[in-house]
Amino acid sequence: MLIDKQIKYEFNYYFLGDITKSTILFLHGFMGNCEEFDDVISLLLASNSFSFLTIDLPGHGKTKVLGNDDCYTMELTAQGIICLLDELKIWKCFLVGYSMGGRLALYLTIHFPQRFSKVILESASPGLLTAVERLARIKSDNQIARKLNRLDITVNREGFAAFLATWYNQPIFGNIKYHPHYHHLIANRMQNNPSELAKSLYFMGTGNQPSLWEKIQTNTQPLLLLVGKYDYKFVDINTRMLNACKYCNLNIISGAGHNIHFEQPDIFAERVVNFLSH
Repeated sequence: MLIDKQIKYEFNYYFLGDITKSTILFLHGFMGNCEEFDDVISLLLASNSFSFLTIDLPGHGKTKVLGNDDCYTMELTAQGIICLLDELKIWKCFLVGYSMGGRLALYLTIHFPQRFSKVILESASPGLLTAVERLARIKSDNQIARKLNRLDITVNREGFAAFLATWYNQPIFGNIKYHPHYHHLIANRMQNNPSELAKSLYFMGTGNQPSLWEKIQTNTQPLLLLVGKYDYKFVDINTRMLNACKYCNLNIISGAGHNIHFEQPDIFAERVVNFLSH
């Protein structure tokens, strides 16, 4: 794939560790930021085996989009990440993506396989298979995006907080609202700009992304699929992914819904080390 080198982003990122050690690139989910995996990274530091790169994706955190709205799409975001890796002289790395970041990680794996030696997809999917499914999802995502666009956080923090409470009531998140650190999760999400989140949803939501179901069948990169036991929707999706790709392994994690790394960071870190070290 040809890369457009014209600068379109000012990525906010941080790099931690020894550059001579294998780097793990972490991609957060919708409404996350570069702090998403801090607890897991703290645990992984004990292995003394990796360095770590985390970034704010377009529409999130402090990353600035310098181009037009196309820069929020999966295709251009992927190209932007490859350009960032080039700037940092990271020619090959491990890749971990959660939810939206997992969908992006799968796109990167398929289109730039030479850059990623092993990939972990947490609560991710290859998108939607049919045009009918994609149109229905686009309609649903656009409704959510319009709600976000009406939430000016400078005058309506309570409205954004209420939106987040409703978001985490979705069945895929299981019992996350009863987690003792749930308020930290909400505080992290509140750092985002709702109108920027809306752009991310408009242009890189599940309905708008390219379907990767056919391409995953020809993937030859080692993939580890992680999904929470209480996330029944994604257990089904990831089981179908396992059947579609012979280079996939699937782990179903007890005591977690959609956000495994938040609910079960110790288990998540253990699975990361085991997969990437062998």
